[in-house]
Order: sequence, then C-alpha cells, then structure tokens
Amino acid sequence: MTATTPTPLPPPLRGPEFGSYAADEVAWLLTDLTHVALEAPLEEREEAIQAGQAHYAESLPVEYQPSAAYQELFHASLAESATKLAHAVGVVTELTLAERGRGAVLVSLARAGTPVGILMRRWAREVHGLDLPHYAVSIVRGRGIDTVALRYLAEHHRPQDVMFVDGWTGKGAIVRELTAAVAEANVALGLGAGEGFRADLAVLADPAGCVELYGTREDYLIPSACLNSTVSGLVSRTVLNDDLIGPGDFHGAKFYAELAAADVSNRFLDAVSERFAEVADDVARDWPVLAASDRTPTWSGWATAERLSAEHGIHSVNLVKPGVGETTRVLLRRVPWKVLVRRRDDPELAHVLLLAEQRGVEVVEVPDLSYRCVGLVHPGFTRGARAADDVLAAEVRA
Repeated sequence: MTATTPTPLPPPLRGPEFGSYAADEVAWLLTDLTHVALEAPLEEREEAIQAGQAHYAESLPVEYQPSAAYQELFHASLAESATKLAHAVGVVTELTLAERGRGAVLVSLARAGTPVGILMRRWAREVHGLDLPHYAVSIVRGRGIDTVALRYLAEHHRPQDVMFVDGWTGKGAIVRELTAAVAEANVALGLGAGEGFRADLAVLADPAGCVELYGTREDYLIPSACLNSTVSGLVSRTVLNDDLIGPGDFHGAKFYAELAAADVSNRFLDAVSERFAEVADDVARDWPVLAASDRTPTWSGWATAERLSAEHGIHSVNLVKPGVGETTRVLLRRVPWKVLVRRRDDPELAHVLLLAEQRGVEVVEVPDLSYRCVGLVHPGFTRGARAADDVLAAEVRA
C-alpha cells in the first residue's frame, strides 16, 4: 500500500496584490476572501454570537470609518508615542533574538500582531543587519491556531526558531489559546519534544502580566489599536468559516483595497522606525536589565477580568476586555455596554472617550482600576434589549 501524498500547501499572499505592506515586509498565510460578502451590522452580529447561533470568526464586522476628529486623535497620539513605541519594539526584539538567536522566524498573530512583527523585523535589520523571515497567521479564540499555516512553517523553517508576535495582551485569552493550540499542533504534525513549535509570545505591551517577552507591562495607547484595517495593511480580521475554508486551506481574510485613501499602515510603521536611532542606546542599556529580571507571568489581568465580571453581573470573562487596546476594539467592532476608566482626564484615553460618546456608551470612573480602562461588552445582547436601553436612556436624559 502506497503512502498518501500530503495535500500541496497554498502559497503565501503578499502585497501589493494582497494588503498594502511591501512584499518583503510580511507573507500572509491566509486565503484571500476579498470577493466574498462577509460583513454584517454590529448589532446583528453581536446578537447571533451571544445567542450561540454563530462564532465571531465566521463573519466580519462592518469596517469602522473614523471621523475627521478621530483621525486627528490617531495622528496626535502617534506623534506623541512614537519614541516610546520604538523603545518597546527594540526591547522586545532584543529579548526575542536572545531567545531564538539570529535565525529567528517572526510569526505575527493577524492582524494586531502584524505591524508589530514588521517593526521587529525592521529593528533586527537596522540594528543587527538581519533579514528575518516574517509571516502572519490566524488564531481564533475557541478554534485554535491555523494548523495548515503551521504545517507550511514546519516545511520551510525549523519550528524551534519561530517566535509568535502580537501587539498587546488584554487579560490573556489568546496566550491560553496559543499554548493549547501549539501543543495540539505539534502532536498533529508529529513533532517530538525539542523539535516542535514553542508557544512563547512576544508583545509590545503586557498589561495582563501573562507573557515573559514584552517591551513594557504598562497599559498604554498603542496607536495601531485605534483603527482596524487602515492601520493593518488594509487586511480584515481573520475568518474561519467552514463554508469557505477547506481542510487544506489557510484561514481567510479580506483585502480592503477600496480604503486605500484612508490607509495609514505604512505611515504608522515609518513614524515608529524613524525613532530607532534615537532610542538605540537606551534599548541597549535597558533590555539586559529586563532580561535579568523576574518576568514570571502573574496573570493579574485574568484575575481582574474575573473580578469585574462578577462585580458587574456579566458572569462571562469573555465579555470583559481590559486595557486600552481591547477597550478600543470593543468600541470599534462589538456592542459595548460600559467603559470603565481610571481617570477621565487621562490624555491617552481621548480616543476612547470620543468613541464612547459617538456610540452613546456610559463611561464610569473607577479610581482603583488596575488598567487605564476596561470595555464591557453588552451582556445577553439582543436588538430588543438595546432598544429598551435606548428608551430608558432617553427617559433619563429627559
């Protein structure tokens, strides 16, 4: 009996045919679903997800189109934070090279991880003269990481060299997902001890305290969290829909070429990488100190999310989204219920307060909050419940 031949793997997608990043900046291990209608109104989508009728990765939210005032906030925050971001990129890249060596392979979790992976690749090239491979793959909460993508990586690189990359941590849900999914994938791919993928995750910011490789553990505004595809290479969040993705396909995503006029993806990258020379000496001083420190995860963010879930009667940690980045995501693509903030006058929350105002979401000041802010997704959401909320709010205002 002859052995079965493995299904040929699809090639990666690259810009400019897919996405607005240059071809050498990232290879997308994704299936192009650009011409498939996948978008659904936010409230219709939220109702189906919370009713258990659909998984969030089976469809896409309608892309948020920022107002002029919101775009101004993005550009202002980028100008103000670029140096801080460059320092975090340098620190986390140096930690990654210390862990994986000069043969490191960067694998970003699409899509928030993609601009961070590109910046880490640029740092490695500018500071060390390295040309690190960089890929973007999909991971879906509750469904795991794209095992077809991992098979591709295992056929083209040593799995031990791979470092997974993301933008930030919220409470640690994706870290848990990655750890379990990588262990399962190593077994499925027949990779034994010492030769499989490692589930380390490198991030710019780890306010959840759940990883060991980070630029900072401060909860601060990473401007790429402010927007969706227009700061992520014009690529949608990833899709895993069995009607569209077969067993030999990568997870899917769309390329929103029609949003090119609003695209700031490369402007974001350039604004940060232009500061590399400025922070190089500080990074060289700081990263060895961090490397020698105790970076053991405390999972404080997960504990905070569980406490807030109970205090606010939500009883689902999945509906608690801690941190600036995750709160922004709630306001951009979910149905938010409340936003908790440590201080209303925090300048790094200007975009959060503007979005909350635009969407009519209550903002509650909680002075002892361990994060700058926390977004709460509307629990048990139905469009009827939202209509009732709107009527009650109108009566209160009257």
